Amino acid sequence: MTDSAMSAVSPAISSAVERLMRRVEDFPSAGVQFCDLTPVLADPNGFDAVVTGLVAGHEVGSVDYVAGLDARGFLLAGAVAVRLHTGVLAIRKAGKLPPPVHSRSYELEYGAATLELPADGLDLRGKRVLVVDDVLATGGTLSAAVGLLDDCGAVVAGLSVVLEVPGLGGRDRLAATPLTCLTVA
Repeated sequence: MTDSAMSAVSPAISSAVERLMRRVEDFPSAGVQFCDLTPVLADPNGFDAVVTGLVAGHEVGSVDYVAGLDARGFLLAGAVAVRLHTGVLAIRKAGKLPPPVHSRSYELEYGAATLELPADGLDLRGKRVLVVDDVLATGGTLSAAVGLLDDCGAVVAGLSVVLEVPGLGGRDRLAATPLTCLTVA
């Protein structure tokens, strides 16, 4: 992990995540360890520490939107957007939005998926977007989100995640975009 990426790691965040996170072996498929941050988000102090960490390095006015990835990313992005006084975007899984939609398909370590944004009623051309999610593993979902936003004409100002699972190549896959990870698994 680079020094700049480590700058957001704090003892309060690491402690809250380690104390509250639930690890589930072989979910959603054999060989995958699922890091469930739901208990961290349910704890008021843990949630506050995480949101404060995700906001760090971003000033009010530095982004036009905060985008959250379906589904835990929605919770995080909403809280970050409130602190940054900006709008929030929900990048949805396929089939959750009525057409027309912009979409981007990608491969996961345990299958394939598609992300979508509305194609009508939302002009993202030239808008600066901070993308927020809970876990960075292989980088497939975040990479697809960056591609989707690029397709819509947005400028991805950065990526912020709570937890990085090292050794799966996610950081390398996202090397072209500023990335902040609050703690590591």
